[in-house]
Amino acid sequence: MVIIVLTFPVATLGFEGEEKLGLGSYSNQLPPGATDVQETIYQTPQVDEKMPTNDWWSNVAWDQYSTAQYPHPLAVKNQEDGFRIYNPSHRITGNDACVCGWINDIHDFTVGHSNVNTFPDTKVDNFNDWFVSTQFQEGNNTMDVTYGHGSPFVFFTFTGGNPEIDFYTSPTIWSGDANSPVLGITIEGSHYGLFGPSGSTWDGIGTSTLTNHLNDKDYFSIVALPDQSEATLAKFQEYAYSHVTDTKVDWHYDETTSEVITTYQYTTTAKEGSNNSTIFALYPHQWKNTSQELLDYTYNSVRGLMKTAEGSQFETKMKFTGVLPSLPNEGSYDLEQLSQFIDEAEEEDYTDTPDTYWIGKRLGKLATLAPIAEQAGDSTAADNFRTEIKSRLEDWFTASDSQGNLNTSELFYYNDNWGTLIGYPDSFGSAEELNDHHFHYGYFIKAAAEIARVDRNWAEDDQWGQMVKLLIRDIANWDRNDNQFPFLRNFDPYAGHSWASGHARFDDGNNNESSSEAMNAWAGLILWGEATNDQTIRDLGIYLYTTEMNAINEYWFDVDETNHHEDFTRSTASMIWGGKTVGDAVWWTANPEEVHGINWLPITGASLYLTHHPAYTEKNYQALINENNGTDFDVWEDLIYMYRAISNIEDAKSLYESNIDNLTPEAGNSKAHLYHWIYNLDVLGNADPSVTADYPINAVFNKDGNKTYVVYNLTNEQKTVHFSDGYTLTAEPNSFTTSTNDDGNEDDDNGSEDPNQVILPAKIEAEDYQDMYGIQHETTTDIGGGENIGYFDVGDWLDYTIEVPAEGDYYIDYRVASNTSNGQFQLLLNDDTIDTIDVPNTGGWQSWTTLSSTIHLPEGVHQLRLYATGFEFNINWFEISTLPADDEEDENHSTDDYTVNVQQDDTNNQLFIAFTPTTEAEYVDIHYVVNDSTQQNFRMTNNGGNWQQTINNFSQEDHLEYWFTYEKEGLQYDSPHYFIE
Repeated sequence: MVIIVLTFPVATLGFEGEEKLGLGSYSNQLPPGATDVQETIYQTPQVDEKMPTNDWWSNVAWDQYSTAQYPHPLAVKNQEDGFRIYNPSHRITGNDACVCGWINDIHDFTVGHSNVNTFPDTKVDNFNDWFVSTQFQEGNNTMDVTYGHGSPFVFFTFTGGNPEIDFYTSPTIWSGDANSPVLGITIEGSHYGLFGPSGSTWDGIGTSTLTNHLNDKDYFSIVALPDQSEATLAKFQEYAYSHVTDTKVDWHYDETTSEVITTYQYTTTAKEGSNNSTIFALYPHQWKNTSQELLDYTYNSVRGLMKTAEGSQFETKMKFTGVLPSLPNEGSYDLEQLSQFIDEAEEEDYTDTPDTYWIGKRLGKLATLAPIAEQAGDSTAADNFRTEIKSRLEDWFTASDSQGNLNTSELFYYNDNWGTLIGYPDSFGSAEELNDHHFHYGYFIKAAAEIARVDRNWAEDDQWGQMVKLLIRDIANWDRNDNQFPFLRNFDPYAGHSWASGHARFDDGNNNESSSEAMNAWAGLILWGEATNDQTIRDLGIYLYTTEMNAINEYWFDVDETNHHEDFTRSTASMIWGGKTVGDAVWWTANPEEVHGINWLPITGASLYLTHHPAYTEKNYQALINENNGTDFDVWEDLIYMYRAISNIEDAKSLYESNIDNLTPEAGNSKAHLYHWIYNLDVLGNADPSVTADYPINAVFNKDGNKTYVVYNLTNEQKTVHFSDGYTLTAEPNSFTTSTNDDGNEDDDNGSEDPNQVILPAKIEAEDYQDMYGIQHETTTDIGGGENIGYFDVGDWLDYTIEVPAEGDYYIDYRVASNTSNGQFQLLLNDDTIDTIDVPNTGGWQSWTTLSSTIHLPEGVHQLRLYATGFEFNINWFEISTLPADDEEDENHSTDDYTVNVQQDDTNNQLFIAFTPTTEAEYVDIHYVVNDSTQQNFRMTNNGGNWQQTINNFSQEDHLEYWFTYEKEGLQYDSPHYFIE
């Protein structure tokens, strides 16, 4: 007799507290022996959402009283005696270690409650996207304080008493008195407006304590003023009673133009009057990318100059420059050598610490190796790398063991109190302090995106997709209705970058060190979203990636050298804090390789933003060499060689070839990836940020003017991709497609019909470009008629080819018009910036003025690019002319205040006038009349203290009357009239 026993798999029920998501799960129970985050959250019953962590103000929720917070331009602190306010704006300093702007322990003052000496604690009472409200309460006495990023205002409401303001020394009161509700004060060089309700009065005038009697009302506000004037105080008073009650960010990715449009909205409540707007200060990454009309008031900060605007919202537009899952297979590498490196990586046995960070690094390494092995034709290695990724992810994505019991290691636990997901084993405070989740989980997400690239089924929600999205929701929850996680945990929408510390328990505020690991996370969202056809997550990633890229270029790298303090001697920031920018160390070392490299790693196909500014890259590399005393690197040589390839490919190859045999790659990198990166850039050059596409998984490389267009089509259908320079590429599904600009499919109908270069000196009509991006033609009413170039906006450009007959200095005049004051453009010679011009409000889009400057040009044929770095202006023409020879000097005038030099160029019929003040002038205006015609008035161009103006079409037969208006030490003067007969 034969007995057949049938067995069937039995599904384990799992432990109590296991939450199933597809094939994966997480735990609501803390694993045995694991460390949890603190239970106490300092919040009032008013808060009914998950508490944000990793924000600039987060410490309010973690501690009894907060450490310092930095809602630039202010610095503030919740103390037992009240709310300390400090204005660092005029106190920013720089040195070899930092840009320093932290709060001190004395100034400027503390706002307290007249009936309370000591509050038992402070609590979060309300929050929104970049504002927070904290409550001070003792019995029935309360003081609620509302403040936020970019606001010079702090708003208060009181019950049971009045605002009492304590100073270390008595302030100077320069506006108002005991019987006026509004005071203008100065304390230690900081100017403030204090705004009591109408009918309120003051006690303590002349002492170090001021008390405002609220006149049976409950509101009060303070503003940090940019200067000490009655007019400024009156301007800010218009908004002092318009209390901000909500802030909200919204974003939209326009795939057609590859633009990220971000809207910042304010909601206010008018305590007096009907004003529903406010004054806000914009960071450099915001005001450089907005068309918002700006006010003249500014504040200094550790991030650079903040410019102000008024209203209830503003908008920024930034270009998204694309990401790739890896570099394509276009390198000049030896395939046999590349295969050998892949074999070495395949033989590795990972035995390092199995925590969320180091496993994340391992996953990141495998995710870069798999596509390289694929390109090398080693499908076995590619499968092995991806098999390990799957195995590790699925292990971490399952909270129970094979018996259905709670795992003790390699799982995720959800803490419902804080609304956060914690992986165990944890590291670097990711559990008890909720640090670095975007760094750690970003590697997991990016690796999952690599699996989704080739195995869509694995990424489905009924498989492992929900677990990947759970990690995304933890670090960057986009859904305001999601009751499990706070909104955008790690990303600060106003500051434009992420924060690393969960508790922000530092007197320098919160911090973020590895900006590049944040970018790795956001790139993971983009690639995951596109691979899984989840446009919401893809566009979220594009918003985060693009915004943080702009912040990195402004605040970490300062690529245009406009933000870091002039006494800060470092070429890069290693870490950003609320109260300072650090450049001499990272958390664990001052070793130069790591101080620099922490903001490069991991270098991947999504790191091409590092190649956008090769001149800065060269500067930063040379600084590293200087700090390291040469190229004898102790660690991370591989990353340094990859970075070197951006600005000097031959040197990078030489370093690689000399040292590869003895090199140990950084933990998240491999020799195969090092080799693949350097020798791809050898062929392709750097990514060109001026060219974008209407599909996000792309890059355009430019080497010596030769472009290579690269698309990885993550869809199952053939896709036609349009590039902003007119190029069109047909991308095959689920693969790389590359094409060069000599393949014959570029749209040639986007430039001048005559491609020949212009020989200088010459007047060049703006519409006679050879290539362009983003502009439009329109009919001009300027003298001479014809067309001008209009709608010149940030990121737009015009290219021309010029032939310079001899090296030397040249005058250049630009004919421009604008109806805003936000215009700016750069003149680039062969990709190097040689001139930057601010375009003023000329009074209308067809109200033309000529702006003059001096440039230095080398002999030969060159590409000249007009590149818009500001918003909304028109240009009609520009003219490049030779400087007159010394023997063509006509006359000089000299006084105690200035020297005037006039030079006549008879060859080109031009007159050059230079006004050099003996004391630095804020402005110099020239007024002149040619041949008794209409008077002309211009603001002269400041060229290093030498104010210049060019008068065109002026011959020897013409006569001129001219004079100047200039500023000297705050006063305005007029010069005598001068004549050329």
